[in-house]
Amino acid sequence: MLERVPTGIPGLDTILRGGLLRGGIFIVQGSPGAGKTIVGNQICFNQVAKSGHALYVSLLAEHHARMLLHIGQLGFFEEAVIPDSLYYISAFRVLEQEGLSAVLDLLRREVQVRSASVLVLDGFSAIEESAGSGREFKKFIHELQAYAAMADCTMLLLTGVGQSSAEHTLVDGVIELQTKLYGRRAERVLQVHKLRGGGYLRGEHSFCITDAGIIVYPRTEALLAHPSVADRVSGPPVSMGVAQLDRIMGGGFPQHSTALLTGPPGIGKTTLGLHFLSRCDPNSLGVFFGFYETPASICDKAQSFGLPFKSLLDQGYVEIIWQPTTEGLLDEACNRLIAAVSRRGVRRLFIDGVQGFDRLAPEPERLGHIFSAFSSEFRGRGMSTLYTAEADLIGPVLGLPFSGLALQGVSCIAEIILVMRYVELRAELHRMVSVLKVRDAEINSALHRFTIAASGLDIDPDPAAADEILAQATRQGRNQAPGENSSCRE
Repeated sequence: MLERVPTGIPGLDTILRGGLLRGGIFIVQGSPGAGKTIVGNQICFNQVAKSGHALYVSLLAEHHARMLLHIGQLGFFEEAVIPDSLYYISAFRVLEQEGLSAVLDLLRREVQVRSASVLVLDGFSAIEESAGSGREFKKFIHELQAYAAMADCTMLLLTGVGQSSAEHTLVDGVIELQTKLYGRRAERVLQVHKLRGGGYLRGEHSFCITDAGIIVYPRTEALLAHPSVADRVSGPPVSMGVAQLDRIMGGGFPQHSTALLTGPPGIGKTTLGLHFLSRCDPNSLGVFFGFYETPASICDKAQSFGLPFKSLLDQGYVEIIWQPTTEGLLDEACNRLIAAVSRRGVRRLFIDGVQGFDRLAPEPERLGHIFSAFSSEFRGRGMSTLYTAEADLIGPVLGLPFSGLALQGVSCIAEIILVMRYVELRAELHRMVSVLKVRDAEINSALHRFTIAASGLDIDPDPAAADEILAQATRQGRNQAPGENSSCRE
């Protein structure tokens, strides 16, 4: 087995399936400002933190004093390890005066003297520019690679983009950093083009530069391509927290299932989610993951309905995660969600507003794959998941009570579909709820009227009231004056 050297950069080792090959040589390429220097330094400091030794060699790159001034602002920096465990040296004068062979001799000597297990060569493009021919350049890489294996030293060559691809065929791996623009929004992405000796997560992965250093967020659909836990046989139904809705659903929420609750703004979707989480206990922990309401407003809403949400939060049975959509990375939000359910062993998950993921996604076509991966992963973990989604269900076409609802493509996400809608009758809006689908269960799919009372959702026990309201709304629509908009008067 080829031994791996962890980079220590959060998320990157996951993409590399454990880290870089020990004794291998790797290219890290990217445009100015992409983050190459931070990557190189962060790997060096992480190696030193594990009692290793590292060597940072610069060519035509930023002056060491200036570079350390910038790097010193980041969380991984530790001045005390310089120069004993981490040594900085410039090789540009040797390259300029004595050539490539002298640089090789310098690297060999310093790696041996410093007992370095990691070497970073910053400004590698200067080597290619100084080579007399393509053959001499390849020979330099070949000899450097041979020495890396002999000295058991992992080497990173930092270079810009647009360089010759000749070196790509000789090294053990190529990692590219770049910035992509989506309209006026910029996002940093990392891609592994090559990695010998094992698999890796392919495609572009988002990353950001924080006060702690670089954090990489692997593509969620690639990370969860296969569930980490095998699916299990369902047990008894899980209560939705509203007894009448449990009865309509044929006994409750099937265990290990995913439900989609859709309806217009203000209809009561979040309120139903609070009922769902109010059934959490020490054996069934929950998470509220939302985009639009702050934790304080959520607690106030639950308190107004007399739900024991604040008590569940205080006891640690429920956690609220708020993910603002003003700025952020899609995979960062997904990472927060996955980390929370893994850390807590969650059994009830309420995701309020799938449109929040859409606002964070520069490529919306990814969302179907992500939600499908979520469903498989959460089902394997034994979780019952409830999503909410907004839909325009006011004033549907006459005779088609759900004509404002788009349901294409949701079967891969949800085994259960719940619909909330308004019905306009004269000067009043009535709330209705229906269960469109519960996989492998007998359901009551009739519309039921409901109200939002002091204790939360109050659903009628039978559809009689809903039948009467719909009948009157239909007559109202047929009797309206010619030329009026019939789609508003059902």
